[in-house]
Amino acid sequence: MEVAKRKAASTYTTLLLIFLFLFLSFGPSQGQNAAGADAGKTKPAALADDETNLDNTAAEAKIAAATDDADGAAVKKAKPVKGAVVTTAAPATDVEVIPAPPPPPAELQVCNGVFLTYTLISREKEYPFVKNKSNQAYAFTSQATITNVGDEEVKGWRMYIGFQHREILVSMDGAVPIDAEDFPAAVGNGTTIAGNPMVDLKTAILTANDFTQMSVRVGMKGSQFGLGDGATPMPKTIKLINSGFKCPASSRRGSTMIVCCRKDPKAKALALKKTKYPPRGKGDLTISYDVLQAYQTSYYAEVTIQNNHPLGRLDHWNLTWEWQRGEFIYSMKGAFARVKDPSECLYGPAGQYYRDFDFTQVANCEKRPIISDLPSERKDDEKVGKLPWCCRNGTVLSPVMDRNQARSMFQLQVFKIPPDNNRTALTPPMKWKIDGVINPHYKCGPPVRVDPAEYPDPSGLQAIHTAVASWHIVCNMTKPQPQKTRCCVSFSAFYNESAIPCNTCACGGCDGYQQCNAKAPPMLIPPDALLVPFVNRTAKMKAWAKMKHFKIPKRMPCGDNCPVSINWHVNSDYKTGWTARITLFNWERYAFDDWFTALQFHNNSFRDFDEVYSFNGTRIPGLRTVFLQGFKGLNYLVGLTNGSRIGDPHVPGKQQSVLSFKKKHSKKFNIRRDAFPTKVYFNGEECALPPTTPSNGSSRIKSSPISFLAVTIIAFLSFFAMTERLF
Repeated sequence: MEVAKRKAASTYTTLLLIFLFLFLSFGPSQGQNAAGADAGKTKPAALADDETNLDNTAAEAKIAAATDDADGAAVKKAKPVKGAVVTTAAPATDVEVIPAPPPPPAELQVCNGVFLTYTLISREKEYPFVKNKSNQAYAFTSQATITNVGDEEVKGWRMYIGFQHREILVSMDGAVPIDAEDFPAAVGNGTTIAGNPMVDLKTAILTANDFTQMSVRVGMKGSQFGLGDGATPMPKTIKLINSGFKCPASSRRGSTMIVCCRKDPKAKALALKKTKYPPRGKGDLTISYDVLQAYQTSYYAEVTIQNNHPLGRLDHWNLTWEWQRGEFIYSMKGAFARVKDPSECLYGPAGQYYRDFDFTQVANCEKRPIISDLPSERKDDEKVGKLPWCCRNGTVLSPVMDRNQARSMFQLQVFKIPPDNNRTALTPPMKWKIDGVINPHYKCGPPVRVDPAEYPDPSGLQAIHTAVASWHIVCNMTKPQPQKTRCCVSFSAFYNESAIPCNTCACGGCDGYQQCNAKAPPMLIPPDALLVPFVNRTAKMKAWAKMKHFKIPKRMPCGDNCPVSINWHVNSDYKTGWTARITLFNWERYAFDDWFTALQFHNNSFRDFDEVYSFNGTRIPGLRTVFLQGFKGLNYLVGLTNGSRIGDPHVPGKQQSVLSFKKKHSKKFNIRRDAFPTKVYFNGEECALPPTTPSNGSSRIKSSPISFLAVTIIAFLSFFAMTERLF
């Protein structure tokens, strides 16, 4: 039985193994066939979606075809390929979001005019570090904006920034300071800036709110002094100085100042001729830069200097500017360049472009050329002369003297370099400066594009010939800084034995002097000492001081160092008038041709001017000035000459005349106030005046306590002796 049971179990085990083998061999094949059968009945979701998209695409194609057929357009639509998968692009996730511009200031939205701002961006302490806070320098960066939000275009905008912390501008973008010289420019007393290159501000109406045409940003970098760390130094004020605008007091918010300047309703509108460019500005002296002919790589220009001020004058003028685009002067007529050096052209961009050019024949290659007028003997030269108003040795007279000689002109040929190889690519030079020997100090603004200059047609017909392009530069006279003038004045009077000489170092030139005191006031001198050079006055000054009991300093004051000095001496004072004598001294070796001097008085003294006897005299009412010049043939102030014997002092060239005044308008005449000029000019140069006028009465001679005591004792003894005689 047990054997039979074991055989049965073995049989069952064998059958079970066979069944498992058959199941593993045929089971997967049958499952796969079943899946294939089910696939014919149920579609996958992805394929169903694809066919739905195909049906939709086909429907859209049919609708489009039907629409085209209805419109009569014979356009065949391509059928989508069946089985193709149509996908829709997923939305981008890394899209750059442009931030919205910051909202404009609330004041800008309510401003109906020109909106100005000034913002101090940064401030950093500069070397050297000093303990005195007021002398510590700080580097600053600031920005000014000018936005026209009115309904009228602003031509030639001008903005005043009232700096007050001894600022020194090092650079400026978007504008130029018109009342300062080249950078670095000291603007501690404020400065006026003008647009460069954008000189006009258009309106939002005509530009569709384009701020690039109606607004200007001006970046500034410089240095300022004082106020210590953490302070926010700001200007006193900012304002628009264009005529016809009125600016209220500027307001400050932290490091920003703002002001809205509106049209002044009381301002009279000038009936100006409508022009494409701003009108030509007015000034003491104007310069025109007119392009006469333009070619691809060069152009011909004409420069005209016009003196408009009655006290303006130029002698041996020197004109400088700065090229902006690598230009150079090839040839000139009516003037010449002081330096003729081809090296800057040969080794610069011009030499790389003009490879076969002979630069030894070029008139000037400097970026800042110095140009001077030709002498009169070259006036009829066929090559460099033959121009009107040229070749006068740099003399531009006052229009009071001769209007025909109040102008100077020259022409030049200018070559350009890439990328300005275009007839219309014309860029005027910047940073104009003009100066003379003893003449006014001029400060010139930037060149402003104006309507082309007009000339008579050279054919003689009644036609007008215009220039290709024109720019206008306005220069104005400025008051010379202390110790930088070139003439001085001394005062003397009949009622005082001493003369007040010119100020110490009135014309500078005292740097490094050890043997004299440059800061000491001048000593009173005898009037005859004015006739000799300062180096020969020491003995006279000391002898006069001992005689008059004046204090003699250990270090004597330095001289005035002026090439021209003028003495004003009050001759007499009587009931109905008074007289004075003026003497001009020339301490230079060269002569002054066609000289003039001008005297400005208080209003009553000017009105009481009667006669000048050895000069020609002219009144200039608007300036309260008496204009004096030599007679024809006698208008030469000769130069310094040697003495008659060896060792004698040099003899200055001199001329003098007496002037008479009445007292018709001076009821309360004060000789110290009314008999001395308030300003004196020589050839347009404002001369340095003494700080005071000669004293009169008991104060004319300083008495010492010792002499007063001696006089008192002598008087007492005399009285005592006379008393003894009587008794």
